[in-house]
Amino acid sequence: MAFDADFDVGARLNAVRKMHDLSQRELAKRAGVTNGTISLIEQNRVSPSVSSLRKVLQGIPMSFSDFFSLEEAPRQQVFFAASELLEIGDGRISYRQVRRDMIGRALQIVHERYAPGSDTGRAMLRHESEEGGVIIRGELEVTIGDQRRVLGPGDAYYFDSRLPHRFRNIGEKECELVSACTPPSF
Repeated sequence: MAFDADFDVGARLNAVRKMHDLSQRELAKRAGVTNGTISLIEQNRVSPSVSSLRKVLQGIPMSFSDFFSLEEAPRQQVFFAASELLEIGDGRISYRQVRRDMIGRALQIVHERYAPGSDTGRAMLRHESEEGGVIIRGELEVTIGDQRRVLGPGDAYYFDSRLPHRFRNIGEKECELVSACTPPSF
């Protein structure tokens, strides 16, 4: 019996071994083979016979059919194209969030744009978080409690979001920044 040429036996064995929290040495010991055998199979430097692969899998233990039909866990998305950011703003202020689903997440990252004259509102914001941001271009007036400052490119802010705060673009050009909030607040 030959294995499907497109199936990567070495990569699958490596993933299954790690899924069961086994070192190569521990798997070899359990299966009654040498550590080198496991290493060579995982590197695809040898193609194991059906009987030798079955012997290795008994050390996990895992059936032959489970090994080949096992669904690999979907890989977590770690890169996001600009088109994949989720718009959660209201038009004059754009909030483009990295990741769509924030359930169970501890950090929210947002690419923000404030049109000239835009404002988060006269009512000061408050929420249970910490937040910070760095201005990329333009100017943004940031008010935190009784402190107020106009920030420009390269300037940053970081504060306890339970303090009342407000953001306004008092300039004549769009303001762009990247912010982070933990835990996510909106």
